[in-house]
Amino acid sequence: MSVRTTIKHLQCHHFPYLKTLTRSLSWSLSTPPSPNRPPSKQDQQDPYSLLKQDPIEICSALWVKAFSSPPTFAFSNLTGFLSKFDLWVLAYQRSCAHVTGTFPPRNAIHSHVLHDLLSLRNAVVRGNFYWNKKTQQFIRSPNDKTSIELLSKRKLQAMLESDEPCFQDRVVQEVLLMILEPVFEARFSPKSHAFRPGRNAHTVIRTIRSNFAGYLWFLRGDISEIFDNVDRNMVMGCLEQAVRDKKILGLIQCAVRAPNRKQSDGYEEWPKNRKKKKAPKKKKILNDKEPKPDPYWLRTFFNFAPEEAAKVPSYGHCGILSPLLANVCLNELDKFMEDKMVEFFRPSCLDSIWKNSINDGCHNPAWPEFVPSSGNEKTRKMDYIRYGGHFLIGIRGPREDAVDIRKQIIEFCERRFGIRLDNSKVNIEHITRGIQFLDHIICRRVIHPTLRYTATGGNVVSQKGVGTLLSVTASLQQCIRQFRRLAFVKGDKDPEPLPCTPMLYSGQAHTNSQMNKLLETMADWYKYADNRKKVVGFCAYVIRSSLAKLYAARYRLKSRAKVYGIASRDLSRPLRESSNNSAPEYSDLLRVGLVDAIEGVRFSHMSMIPSCDYSPFPRNWIPDHEQLLRDYIRLEDPKYFCDLHRSIKRDGLSLPQDEISEILWDFKTLGVWNYKHREEKETKKD
Repeated sequence: MSVRTTIKHLQCHHFPYLKTLTRSLSWSLSTPPSPNRPPSKQDQQDPYSLLKQDPIEICSALWVKAFSSPPTFAFSNLTGFLSKFDLWVLAYQRSCAHVTGTFPPRNAIHSHVLHDLLSLRNAVVRGNFYWNKKTQQFIRSPNDKTSIELLSKRKLQAMLESDEPCFQDRVVQEVLLMILEPVFEARFSPKSHAFRPGRNAHTVIRTIRSNFAGYLWFLRGDISEIFDNVDRNMVMGCLEQAVRDKKILGLIQCAVRAPNRKQSDGYEEWPKNRKKKKAPKKKKILNDKEPKPDPYWLRTFFNFAPEEAAKVPSYGHCGILSPLLANVCLNELDKFMEDKMVEFFRPSCLDSIWKNSINDGCHNPAWPEFVPSSGNEKTRKMDYIRYGGHFLIGIRGPREDAVDIRKQIIEFCERRFGIRLDNSKVNIEHITRGIQFLDHIICRRVIHPTLRYTATGGNVVSQKGVGTLLSVTASLQQCIRQFRRLAFVKGDKDPEPLPCTPMLYSGQAHTNSQMNKLLETMADWYKYADNRKKVVGFCAYVIRSSLAKLYAARYRLKSRAKVYGIASRDLSRPLRESSNNSAPEYSDLLRVGLVDAIEGVRFSHMSMIPSCDYSPFPRNWIPDHEQLLRDYIRLEDPKYFCDLHRSIKRDGLSLPQDEISEILWDFKTLGVWNYKHREEKETKKD
């Protein structure tokens, strides 16, 4: 009996919607993706004849075109990029890397896969593609097995109602992401740092350290509600400002308007106190093409994600397009705040720090007490930064200005996004109490530097001064709270380490290696915290004590002191059970290669922990790839190239070292004001 006959004779009175899907399901499920399938009229074109270009060159050309276009330019014809088969092959490779964990080479893709991929491309271009269409799959995941077994009603319903997205949806999302990302990256504000290439949480922390010194009041806002509930018409309106291609907009509109499915549906009604019989856990054997699960250290570090980075947007069937669409919507807030920053800026005539333009890259007020904050002429300045659905605003001025800015933000979000924010979602905090953002605390630190100056008569006078510096420290309480949630310590107020039970059945070498990777990753996460040594030392103490308790239970040593006495402070010496005295020595087994070398647990002493990274961060910083694109576009300009060629002919080639030496000598001999005066004269002549 064939699958067609089986599905036809299923009793459909329990599932009335199955009758409408019987005909399409019977063909789709019984047709494996094999080269023996006769091609249709649409797929008779040879896919190898369409592989003409390098997909990286296509993407690069799109990035250059997007960054060289004016901000108000709208792309009206992106279907040409959507039709390029080379991009589809690259999207398939990236989708396979996501599913299987390996990136397949282009020449290793089978012929029948290319034909199926061509069918998917033709369906998308001709408008015959539907999101989450499990009854009509043009291409299947490399992990899917071709099955000719009879489908029961339960399996059929589970397949249709499962929340797992189709593999072909992922391929289409990858293609759309490669097309739309450069279009909007050229328009996004430099104030947003989440879900963007070249920007991350570290760039946020470095920007705060560099640009937020001298601010007294801070607004810490949470608008992550837009990740769950967003107006679909508003999303499409934001997209249409940059993209006018009807086919691209139609695909995204169908994906956005699909309802969001939660994985917890159907399970919330179960009683919470329902007792279940504990069945013995079976060891799962991975298939050849099935990706390996994330290692323990990586899963543990992901659970340390701060509140601002824990939530990822998900709109309908958009999948990996959802973060991009969220940034497209929140870019409206970024532009609104940039206008408010310019409007709010009003320097004082007595101000020696913020005296010129707000966009000057030299502003780094290490001495904020020199900025007047009281009196008739007060300095007004504001800065803004956003990471995902959370933003931070620094304000130099009275609290009334912070209250007014909060009111304007709440009105803008309600008018533009349809989100009603109360005052608890936009908190006003003073710098003296500390502001927590991305698990780091922003506060002020009092310093007592020695000021040296030349007095009357040429005498050099040294005098102790008092100043304040912006301090960005890691939140130790938040770190303890995360350890408690992962069962590494007992409680928030009692950070007594607990044994690391998930590594109970792992060897000492493997356990130490996993924890070393976790410690190295956490040390890199707290790279720009002032108290990096302190917080990383605490993490190392918790993990090392947790492992010592684990080894004491595994090897029956009863206490951590006995474990440290045998394995040393860093747990690098081998431990073995006392009951098995006839076992060979560890050194002999290591020499033969029967055991792995045991690494000592990292950061067992404070001297081993690296210090905070205080490398300078420019105010108008942009990622390297954007700087490269702008330099390339500038060199492509014929006028700039001619001017550069003319200047080389006139002045000749000069080394950068010579130019820097000349600038330093002018500053030393003539002074800063003379150098600025000379620059002003040159600009007036031009």
